[in-house]
Amino acid sequence: MDQKIQDFIEKKRIAIVGASSASEKFGNSAAKELIERGYEVVYVHPSANEIDGQPVYRDLAAVKDKADAVWVCVPSEGGEAVLREAADAGFQNVWLQQGASSPELLKVGEELDLDLVSGKCILMYAEPVGSFHKFHQVIWKVIGQY
Repeated sequence: MDQKIQDFIEKKRIAIVGASSASEKFGNSAAKELIERGYEVVYVHPSANEIDGQPVYRDLAAVKDKADAVWVCVPSEGGEAVLREAADAGFQNVWLQQGASSPELLKVGEELDLDLVSGKCILMYAEPVGSFHKFHQVIWKVIGQY
């Protein structure tokens, strides 16, 4: 397993950028899964007041003492602002969920000297991994993508 992935999943307090009040969104379901796996999640959203009964913070600067890493599940068009905000708030470990990345964002992450994970689903790595994600994990190990 890549060291950046290992470093990220060892952090147990994760700021989530990309969950919303729309419970059917992937950011929300992933947040619930992370909570079930023992992670403490802190929601960051510019306009929501609460998500699943939890308070929501407007930006990453507001959670710098409440989280150790940032998981991003927004379209790549909004990613650069999130990466810059994460760096400005002092976060080092940032995960761009599959679909939230682009070559341009990888370059920005490198320029900001972030420990950036991209192109992978956090639910395949945050233990305990079960069901569909466990099967997917095995396949990725076999083809050398894990």
